[in-house]
Amino acid sequence: MSRVTTQFTGIIMYRQDYRERDLLVKMLTDKIGPAMFFVKNAKKRGFKMTADILPFTHGTYIGSLADDGLSFINVASDTSQYKNIASDINKNAYVTYILALVDSAFRDGQSIGGWFNQVAAALALIDKGLDEQVITNIIETQLLTAFGVAPIWDQCAICGRTDLPLDFSEQYGGMICRAHWHLDEHRMHLERQTVYYLQRFATINLQKLNSIRINKGTKYRLQLVLDTLYDNQVGLNLKAKRFIRQMNKWEQKMGKLTTND
Repeated sequence: MSRVTTQFTGIIMYRQDYRERDLLVKMLTDKIGPAMFFVKNAKKRGFKMTADILPFTHGTYIGSLADDGLSFINVASDTSQYKNIASDINKNAYVTYILALVDSAFRDGQSIGGWFNQVAAALALIDKGLDEQVITNIIETQLLTAFGVAPIWDQCAICGRTDLPLDFSEQYGGMICRAHWHLDEHRMHLERQTVYYLQRFATINLQKLNSIRINKGTKYRLQLVLDTLYDNQVGLNLKAKRFIRQMNKWEQKMGKLTTND
């Protein structure tokens, strides 16, 4: 195990009690990806970094980083909480899921390249008010490769054509063109707009995104494709995802009750 004291940028993912006065704080860092930090006396009254280690906080820290085992925080500065995420149940749920996905995709202490900036941009956009499902879908689409699933989005997986309408095929691991639709009777029968957004999601840089609006029907179909891939190909069963599904079912039920009234 190697450990080095350095300055780094981090996002507080979650924290849990440890002993009577201490906390374990999971953080996504720009230096070593996800890492678990031991914070001594964090529950003690008057602890100087209380606000700096709240969930959904982004900032600059100085500490001892370990690529294996616990890391430590010495100093925090320029920290701020994504307050709209912390106070809104929908935003909170989707961001919790994004962070859980990243935590599952990368082992602790592993460099994650540009992923830190992409996740930080996702949280900033959701906090700003952009559609949390759409931003989450972009992260889901791009994280598939980290889980060893690499769908072919931009051309037919069989012949490489791009000039014919495309549809997604789990059997062939990506899009197939109209000339080959007959080969997969279980293809997803996606509308052209849904295909377009999946292709965009695979490459979009969230740091350059200012706005995005997608109609409700297309959002539903996008989520269906990604849920199918994560259920069947990745095999994750995250608590945060189950909560989102339950939350969406409850919202649909309430919407029907309101309409009937």
